[in-house]
Amino acid sequence: MAKLKLMNIKGESSKDITLNDEIWKTEVNEVVLKKALKLQMDSARQGTHAVKGRTQVSGGGKKPYRQKGTGNARQGSTRAPQFRGGGIVFGPTPRSYGFKMNRKERVLALKSALSDKLNEKRVVVVDSLENVSTKTKDVKTLLANLKVEGKVLFISANDAEKLYLATRNTTNTALIMADEINCYDIVNADYIVLDEDSCKYIEEAL
Repeated sequence: MAKLKLMNIKGESSKDITLNDEIWKTEVNEVVLKKALKLQMDSARQGTHAVKGRTQVSGGGKKPYRQKGTGNARQGSTRAPQFRGGGIVFGPTPRSYGFKMNRKERVLALKSALSDKLNEKRVVVVDSLENVSTKTKDVKTLLANLKVEGKVLFISANDAEKLYLATRNTTNTALIMADEINCYDIVNADYIVLDEDSCKYIEEAL
């Protein structure tokens, strides 16, 4: 069983906690993890691109020239695709870029992301995140006490309004609730800082 030191916001260790190996010691499946990341990023695309076909462009009601005797191919409208200003053939239309991913795959992807972070020793568990003040400088002090740097992802299972107010003015920190964990935020972060309740919630949910 994997063990981590439980820290407080001052960076002091109080006890060791045991992590569930089925969640935190899963063999990293890079194929499934990549698929989950692609799904999340593709689903975020708006997909509102569109072009007009020959039935949608304005004009073209008059026949450009007579049917016979010109030596040219017969034409019925200047809004045909071969004319300048005509419709577009097989152009992009509004669509969703999302695709189906099985629940077992999504769970495996989350386990892989969490396990990878733990293998790199970039997971910090604290007793609580509710006692953090709303001041940005206190968050910087917290990061220094926990010895984490770069992009930091905070995960909280309880009321984290104060922490949200303190981190919203910083560019290298993000806060999500325990029921909002996703592969992209985990992989994108250099360190994960979560409270003990979040750790229990994740193990029960997965």
